[in-house]
Amino acid sequence: MELNAITTRDRWGMVPLRLTVGLIFLMHGGQKLFVFGIPGTADIMGKIGIPLPTLAAAIVITAECVGGLGILTGLFARWAGAILAIDMTVAIFAARLNGGFFSPYGYEFELALLGACLTVAALGAGGASMDDFLQRQRRD
Repeated sequence: MELNAITTRDRWGMVPLRLTVGLIFLMHGGQKLFVFGIPGTADIMGKIGIPLPTLAAAIVITAECVGGLGILTGLFARWAGAILAIDMTVAIFAARLNGGFFSPYGYEFELALLGACLTVAALGAGGASMDDFLQRQRRD
């Protein structure tokens, strides 16, 4: 019975975290791409002192859209988690640290996402994921 509970937890335990965090990054990346565009995102990045703001905007938009989709589906989730953890670390230090801890100007949201991304990077997507599906297909 205990072995069965562990298997179920391993298969489904990461799903709520993945769905939530993946959707958040996908929406934020989509907002940067479709609402602000690369020029608008680059303008914001330039104002907070990010070097090469147009290149940085393209990288962040790609990381958030592709990484969000990766975490959401569980495809290359460890890589996506690691890349998005870097994204959140830069966001905290470049844009949010001076705002204190609490929202709306602080870094509490970015810190929560950083923790979630580090968890995905460390543990992987879990059993109910594309990574797991592909790994099972290779074994068969």
